[in-house]
Amino acid sequence: MLISVQALRALAAWTVVCHHFMQIFFDFKARGPIGQLFIDKGAVGVDIFFVISGLVIFLSTESKPLPPARFLLYRLFRIVPAYWLYTLLMALLVVFAQPLLPDQTVDWAHLLLSLVFIPTENPGGYGIYPTLNVGWTLNYEMLFYVLFAWALLFRLQVRLLVVAALLFAVSQAWTGFGWISEFYRSDIVYEFLLGIGIGMLYRRGWIGTGLWLPLLAIGAALLMIYHLAPAPRLLNWGVPSAVLVMACISLERYVERSHVLKLLGDCSYSVYLMHVLVLSAGGFIAQRYAINPYLMFVVCALAIGVGSWLSYEWVEKRSYHWLKAQIDEKPDKNLSRQKY
Repeated sequence: MLISVQALRALAAWTVVCHHFMQIFFDFKARGPIGQLFIDKGAVGVDIFFVISGLVIFLSTESKPLPPARFLLYRLFRIVPAYWLYTLLMALLVVFAQPLLPDQTVDWAHLLLSLVFIPTENPGGYGIYPTLNVGWTLNYEMLFYVLFAWALLFRLQVRLLVVAALLFAVSQAWTGFGWISEFYRSDIVYEFLLGIGIGMLYRRGWIGTGLWLPLLAIGAALLMIYHLAPAPRLLNWGVPSAVLVMACISLERYVERSHVLKLLGDCSYSVYLMHVLVLSAGGFIAQRYAINPYLMFVVCALAIGVGSWLSYEWVEKRSYHWLKAQIDEKPDKNLSRQKY
């Protein structure tokens, strides 16, 4: 995995953390320009995630034949254990610690649909969100994985076109007939295609190494995000996110040995899943005991940082390797003895 992309993924996760800090602590009412920046633009971290996801999935499958079913199982093993854990924690907090999450309610049918990535109206009445609210992005991820699995049946050169055609059919055609939830009509689903395209360019050697040009591209992309509204999302936030990803790849040689950046990227999924739980607890404590919200944010950030590392090491890695070992072919011990 490219360390530069890992670093960008970590930055995207913490941008979303800051966005939700402004929501939970200040109800999206800014007290300064930086707060307003995170309110207006912090959600762009999701767009960066989607572009990176398309890139990573393409690069991880382009050099080896992988049956679609096994690909889907590997992705489920990587995504599901931590998501289920934090979804159930959210449900337990809502039931037994309601003051922490006063706007949340649990409907058990909705909880089950959340666990199997079926988008449906949240019982709290604020839109199509799963029990763990940030999990709405995983519903798009799962759609992308299913469609990409079909694309694995085709040769590498046409996979981008196959996924594009399937995404269009799902998000534009089939939603019109009511077969698929209107949730998937958003143009954000096409950001995965940008990541696949970047992966193809990278493998062909068309993304060169540099310093000043990538830095200028990063500056231009950030200016676009700052000045443009989030709609249309694919054009105004998706394309700049793709530019950020390509620019970071060009800077790879400057960060490729950084263990810290790799670790931050590794922990970013757990950061994303757990941060709302931690911030909700922090917001409740800050309000009850009149603690400065920014001081509490520092405490929450430390808790998220340490908690995400433990979550990555003990939940994500261990569950993935154990589950993967259950389906991977094991070498024949008798043959192994004969070789030595």
